Amino acid sequence: MKRKIVFTTFCLTLFVSIIGCIGERLDPKNPVIITMWHNYGGQMQSVMDELIDKFNSTIGRKKGIIISVTSISASKDIQEKLFMLAAGDPGAPEMPDIVTTYPKTALILCEQGLLAPLDEQFTTKELDAYLPQFVKEGRLSDGKLYVFPIAKSTEVLFVNQTLFDRFSAATGVQLGSLATFEGIAEAAVKYYEWTDSLTPNIVNDGKTFFVADSWFNIAQVGVAQLGGEFVFPDQLNVTLDLFKPIWDFSVLPALTGGYAVTDGYSSDLAKTGEIVCSIGSTAGILFYGDSITYPDNTTEAVTYSILPYPVFRGGKNIAIQRGGGMCVKRSSPKKEYAAALFLKWFTQPEQNMRFVYSTGYLPVTKEAFENNMKQEIYAAKTPNLQKLLEATTHMYEEYTFMIPPNYEQFDRLSKEYELRLKQLMLTGRKSVLQDNKAPSIVSEELYSAFINL
Repeated sequence: MKRKIVFTTFCLTLFVSIIGCIGERLDPKNPVIITMWHNYGGQMQSVMDELIDKFNSTIGRKKGIIISVTSISASKDIQEKLFMLAAGDPGAPEMPDIVTTYPKTALILCEQGLLAPLDEQFTTKELDAYLPQFVKEGRLSDGKLYVFPIAKSTEVLFVNQTLFDRFSAATGVQLGSLATFEGIAEAAVKYYEWTDSLTPNIVNDGKTFFVADSWFNIAQVGVAQLGGEFVFPDQLNVTLDLFKPIWDFSVLPALTGGYAVTDGYSSDLAKTGEIVCSIGSTAGILFYGDSITYPDNTTEAVTYSILPYPVFRGGKNIAIQRGGGMCVKRSSPKKEYAAALFLKWFTQPEQNMRFVYSTGYLPVTKEAFENNMKQEIYAAKTPNLQKLLEATTHMYEEYTFMIPPNYEQFDRLSKEYELRLKQLMLTGRKSVLQDNKAPSIVSEELYSAFINL
């Protein structure tokens, strides 16, 4: 036992010495160039450029590291290039030293030996500074860290407070009832009935109340809130008893006209007043304006409330975590060390908050959440951003963030679920209107067909 302890201590000492030697071999007079691909556009691209310039002119200049962005593309385009690299396509470009991607893509690259594990570049103390679930998501099947978190997002409830206040004054429905999915469903049915009653001479012209950017996320998170598991490697657990409340929430109000069914984003419907509330990514905050433009081109100023992710009654406070991270190419010890040094610097609270501030993304360290986020609430540039920071800070304190599965068939299963659910919503609503069937009966018929397919 003593020999094992001595040997382990020797190995750790040797490892630290090697890493230190690599750092010492960096030469400011002959800097190593670290190439990067990323998918951040708009405001985030501007901030990314500023931070890279700052790194290059400070830490980079001192150590002998230059970060060079060689491609800025949409996530889909980067993924296609990486797939070409993994497949050994002769037309594939050279892989950069750092690239933004998601765990499912990183897994393919890792299987081809293209990625460097990052655990050896960080001490236990350094990794402990990050939110554990964010780090856990970046660990692949061998348990090693390959996708390093730099910015994450979650989902929240966006509420048009101006429209909701009118509805509340007329019906007595309170904002607090939207804290549960069941409360949202009940409000959606009442909203359609109330708006339909405003024009008694026109039947079935009520308005929709709610839409979700991802009905699939509601299913997987909802089942988790209720204590189950929805996604398996090759199928969805739709026959699980815990799935029935998710079905009732998702489909029944849609059959009554209370939900919008769309292939677009909820923010588009919000801008035209077609919905009152929606569930979407925190990163979508920039797409919610402060006015509504109605079909007749009249406009109305509105305010929003942003609430934490809803919870099914009796369930646990669980919300999904979204967003990718950065991977480092397997190359030389010097380049891998230099790339990791940049990631450490970039994710420190000062730089990380600068990157995510005003975007709806979340920082990745505990310190940023516990200290910097609360400070930023009071300095927020817009009311919507302030409300978002308040909601996400509350979620950090009270919620568990769920890591989406990294199964090979996950994308296919989620797309099929989303498509089929929307088709059934439309089919069921048509049956209610044309055949004059009760929404509850239609919902049960559709549910039976759905789980027995």
